[in-house]
Amino acid sequence: MEDSRLIADWIHTACRLEVLAPKPGNVHPGEKFDDLAVDDFLQSAELIAPILADAASSGVGASILAAVESTQSALGRNTNLGIILLLAPLAAVPLKQTLGTGIAGVLAATNVADTRLVYQAIRRAQPGGMGRAAEQDLTDEPTLSLVEVMQLAAGRDRIAAQYANGFRDVLEFAVPELLAWTRRCEFASVAVVGLHLSLMSRLPDTLIARKCGLEIAQESACRATAVLNDGWPHTVSGRAACDELDRWLRADCHRRNPGTTADLIAATLFAAQRDCGWTAPSRRSGCA
Repeated sequence: MEDSRLIADWIHTACRLEVLAPKPGNVHPGEKFDDLAVDDFLQSAELIAPILADAASSGVGASILAAVESTQSALGRNTNLGIILLLAPLAAVPLKQTLGTGIAGVLAATNVADTRLVYQAIRRAQPGGMGRAAEQDLTDEPTLSLVEVMQLAAGRDRIAAQYANGFRDVLEFAVPELLAWTRRCEFASVAVVGLHLSLMSRLPDTLIARKCGLEIAQESACRATAVLNDGWPHTVSGRAACDELDRWLRADCHRRNPGTTADLIAATLFAAQRDCGWTAPSRRSGCA
């Protein structure tokens, strides 16, 4: 019971910090979408934290479906499918193990029953830009384990890729990157925005790619790289470039929303708290 409360707190904190940071292109306290605002994400965090905290006992697939059902029942729209898909297996790793040593066992233990439950969850959430797959399409009855299905989708979806590569992007790149930004920054929101830019630069957002095409996703990565190269957040030109990136991402009716990047940030914040004892810096003077 104590372990579940601790995990739920990490999940809740990760989801809150993700949406409260003023990340370019995403919902945050200064920006909303036509159908989504900050309060929707904060309410979602409250709903899913205790459900996913019991993933070790409930199972990955069952926890994912329960979390999506809870969100849909309360809000009637998809605020957090990607976050749920990433956090469920991470939350299922026993606390006596690090995520790096334990995630492989959790993923290997998933089966076709988990896949069926995850398919139900995705159908319930109705995410945008999914399209059809040549094998194991969401409209079909799955015949492969959850990891096997995610391996098929890994080339077009960064969340699926985490299941296929043992969460390498989160654990080996994003967590160290968050720690590096935290050492340089005195306020959590700045560190999270820095992580957002680093992830966008290195890993072109696959939600953008699905909605707008790979060329636009690659352009978003180039624009994020330019912001960092311009010295964000220390320089006037860097801050101006970040503002321009934000405007560009929000154009075209928010179709360039880097939603997969935001999901990876939530998973990273959870992992950093759990395995590194990371806590949000609280001083408000920006980056050192």
